[in-house]
Amino acid sequence: MRRWRVRINLIANEANVLHRVGSNQYAFGLIKALADLDKKNDYQVFLSRSPLADLPKPRRNWWYQVVAPARLANFWALPRALPAADVTFVPGHYSPWFCPKPLVVSIMDLGFLRFPQQFTRPIYWKLKYWTKFSVRQASHILAISQSTKDDLVKFYGLPSKKITVTYPGYDQQEARFKRQDLRGKKIKKKYKIKNDYILFLSTLKPNKNIEGLLEAFRILFPRTPRRRAAAHHPRSAGLSLVIAGRQGWLYERIFAKVEQLGLSDKVIFTDFVPEADVPALMRGAKAFVLPSFWEGFGIPVVAAMAIGTPVVVADRGSLPEIVGGAGIIVDPSQPAAIAAGIRQALKDYDKLSQLGIKQAKKFSWGKCARETLTVLEKFV
Repeated sequence: MRRWRVRINLIANEANVLHRVGSNQYAFGLIKALADLDKKNDYQVFLSRSPLADLPKPRRNWWYQVVAPARLANFWALPRALPAADVTFVPGHYSPWFCPKPLVVSIMDLGFLRFPQQFTRPIYWKLKYWTKFSVRQASHILAISQSTKDDLVKFYGLPSKKITVTYPGYDQQEARFKRQDLRGKKIKKKYKIKNDYILFLSTLKPNKNIEGLLEAFRILFPRTPRRRAAAHHPRSAGLSLVIAGRQGWLYERIFAKVEQLGLSDKVIFTDFVPEADVPALMRGAKAFVLPSFWEGFGIPVVAAMAIGTPVVVADRGSLPEIVGGAGIIVDPSQPAAIAAGIRQALKDYDKLSQLGIKQAKKFSWGKCARETLTVLEKFV
């Protein structure tokens, strides 16, 4: 018979960063949802730095322990600090050495094994080593999509029963509210956007295929006089391409590509966009485009659908799985296909907007937290 309270070690460093993207968004959204959902079990939350103000507040069954030094936490300090518990949960790829068992880890994707050339050597080796180490010592693994689960079975030979798919979510209340209060004019002014725009929002790195998106945008605006271009492509005439996101790695070619294609007057780089600005920026876009060569999930895609912006995504990784029939799915290796997808999204804006809102309701942090907790409680 299971004890009433489960003792959970939660290693939350992925969530405890100021500018959250990708795995940070996953860890933060899930941890907040777990704190909201679970008032019964005991969580000892380990961090390498003091918790940021927007993390869940300490309470009777939720408290923090800071383990320093941060640079050596996974190697030395954290393994020594972890107490005996019913289960240890790491919502990310980086589990500590000598971690108490049972251990549950979350895996985002294995794009670094599929496309090693798209990573710097230090990042590649870090991901390769730590991911293999974590999945080998884990008692159970949470995959953020069926695509990621399939790759875990393929690349590591793991049994399917060791892996549970738990889809991430998005802030549903924020999406509903922002459809009424868009702050669109202020956002466009803040980011110096003068025209209607297509939006890309993610970290600037090779697997995002931003160069392919730029080539597609060049197709939308052939090197012809303005009136002729508008006549041939009336729906895309006057559009800008907003590329929002912080610089990741191997991104320098993106800026060179803009110059090479003569798109300097049509492409706007915003750098990192604070979470508070994202809904209005997305809602103001005529389409959201993510032509990645690989994605473990794609939280911005769900956020865009939730707020009613049509999405154009690649036919790779998890993206077709997440979008279903609610968006335009294209071959990311063909800029002409991306361009055609954007044109179709502009043409079918109203239809795709409604389909996206409906599709996004399949995903929520509450559901993700419930499914995660079900896995954690199995080990008692």
